[in-house]
Amino acid sequence: MKRALWTSCVLLLCAGLAGAGQPVAYKSGADTATGYLARPAGDGPFPAVVVIQEWWGLNDWVKQQADALAKEGYVALAADLYRGQVTSSPDEAHQLMSGLSQDRALGDLKAAWAHLQSRKDVKKDRIGVVGWCLGGRYALLLATEQPELKAAVAYYGAPPTDPAAIARIQARVLGNYGADDQGPSPAAVREFEAAMKKAGKSIDVKIYEGAPHAFANENNPWGGYRKDAAADAWQRTLAFFDASLKGPMKSGGPAKK
Repeated sequence: MKRALWTSCVLLLCAGLAGAGQPVAYKSGADTATGYLARPAGDGPFPAVVVIQEWWGLNDWVKQQADALAKEGYVALAADLYRGQVTSSPDEAHQLMSGLSQDRALGDLKAAWAHLQSRKDVKKDRIGVVGWCLGGRYALLLATEQPELKAAVAYYGAPPTDPAAIARIQARVLGNYGADDQGPSPAAVREFEAAMKKAGKSIDVKIYEGAPHAFANENNPWGGYRKDAAADAWQRTLAFFDASLKGPMKSGGPAKK
């Protein structure tokens, strides 16, 4: 009996160490949205980050990014834009992404932001967003729609092109892109960077030579993972969030030179 109890305790301890987060539900309009919430130890309040999935859905890799942010001192909420659907098939991922309503996705992301703001363990004026691929695009879109957002990090996400949308961005923006990517292309990224600077916004973009799309994910099915670029982009992300969400309050402008 004692041996069985000891074994159960060890299994529970190992399960607790495997992932710091837990499922969470919150209102998104008339619907209920869900996500994965990871938080630091202690009462807080802490800065927070909305985490946005790739086109595969809210899979283990995205949850691991939320866990990693929690270890750095952030309450991290990974929104489940597909509401329970996850795939490892590129064809299915394309179908899921194509079937995702932009209005619903933005609604769920705004609801995730609002949920973080409602929490006692979150600093309400220190919330950022990070996303990869599909999530990188939506991180930038959220910045055009949520003026109280303080920082936005986009990994190879298609940037907005409408000058009016860019003018609405108040968050500081960090971009991590691949030179061998065509979706978006380096030229499109540089055009966005120029438009942001012209509008007096804060932006820091790095384009990694030899890096294709999704270079930061070691599970990249096309062999596109680039270890050095991924590590550098992650350190840039952490430094950016530390400066934007933990340091003295900064606004979205002027543009970084």
